[in-house]
Amino acid sequence: MFSLKSMPSITSVLSAYTTFAAVAMLVRTILNEFKTIASQLIPQKLQENFLSRLESLFGNLSSQMTLIIDEYSGLSINEIYQASELYLTTRITPSIRQLKVFKTPREKNLSITIGKGEKIVDTFEGIHLTWEFISTEKQKSNDSERKDSPATETAESRSILLSFSKQYKEKVLNTYLPHVVDRSKAIQEEKKVLRLYSMGLHFTWKYVHLEHPSTFETLAMDPKQKKELIDDLDRFVKRREFYRRVGKAWKRGYLLYGPPRTGKSSLIAAMANYLKFDIYDLELTNLRSNSELKRLLASTPNRSILVIENIDCSTVLQDRKHQERHHFFHGGSGQLTLSGWLNFIDGLWSSCGDERIIVFTTNHKDKLDPALLRAGSIDMHIHMSHCTPSGFKILASNYLGIESHSNFTEIEGLLKQVEVTPAEVAEELMKSDDVDIALTGLVSFLQRLNGLI
Repeated sequence: MFSLKSMPSITSVLSAYTTFAAVAMLVRTILNEFKTIASQLIPQKLQENFLSRLESLFGNLSSQMTLIIDEYSGLSINEIYQASELYLTTRITPSIRQLKVFKTPREKNLSITIGKGEKIVDTFEGIHLTWEFISTEKQKSNDSERKDSPATETAESRSILLSFSKQYKEKVLNTYLPHVVDRSKAIQEEKKVLRLYSMGLHFTWKYVHLEHPSTFETLAMDPKQKKELIDDLDRFVKRREFYRRVGKAWKRGYLLYGPPRTGKSSLIAAMANYLKFDIYDLELTNLRSNSELKRLLASTPNRSILVIENIDCSTVLQDRKHQERHHFFHGGSGQLTLSGWLNFIDGLWSSCGDERIIVFTTNHKDKLDPALLRAGSIDMHIHMSHCTPSGFKILASNYLGIESHSNFTEIEGLLKQVEVTPAEVAEELMKSDDVDIALTGLVSFLQRLNGLI
């Protein structure tokens, strides 16, 4: 029979609760101390088994919480994911069972990352943190209107889990994660390995290391024009507050135009090497709709160079009168249109990202739609001309290691009379290691072009 007399007193209850709370706090302290010591002395598998048993025995008194860091946030790439992925390459321990290893031909060191499902233990100012890579694949319906696309496709979703004691949430968010971001930037600066991205499956970016050796010093370009471009780039990267103050998206557009083989691709590589920006090479012919374009461009990160080469070959960016003659420009939702492109680089979508450079190249500037050439879409037009006397001197220095020669005057005079690309001059200079033979051959080549022999 239930009786009020059988109920414990309030004092007893409070005393018992106080004792339990003290024990819980003691156990939590012991757990945290153990984790800190264990991360340095005990193999990870043994750590996990022991901690699992303790937390099961005491009802998970450590109050763990987990942050989910997805690779993408909507259409945009998650910079915290990128920073975490790079940071964790410095936290790999012998206890890791699976590693991904790769190396490009020109890299001196191996690049190493952990595999799916592996965990990395880290400590920061006494906080025990556990990182884990996860990757899931799922079938989803393909909403693209492209006829060559399957009805369903497999999409990979990659995330990183960060687990720690709930009591340190504010410190992790406000101090540890900023530390991870700062450390990743320092690692990038130390490695200075640039990437060249191209469009992969499911409209995601895939990369190789950019190993193009072109620099502004080696570029056979008019010195005055080169200086104007360098000054423009320097001014652009320093004007974050200016762009915010005037209410403009922090981006810059360049058009490189001129005959084939005049150094347009080399100039892009020189810009990337100078700014330490990755290159994203966009093939418009691989896209079929504005939605595909937005999805791809929105995932392009900050501090990058977006390149659209040979835009005169793209029907989308040609003059709309030309498009109408070919019955292409209808503006339907299932098509890639000029208006869709302009909305991204000069409309509301242009604000989705900071410190971006967009470079167009063309062999035929006159074929482009005037709307694409206006200020705001393209800010600076750079004519890549045939080889000039000043350009030749740079090539002679690069290929032959000379600053002057008795043949220079004749060669410079011929270059003023004939149209020849820097690539053609370079090919002649490469035919012999002997300076006299190489320059004599170049003179003969220019004379033939000029009809003198």
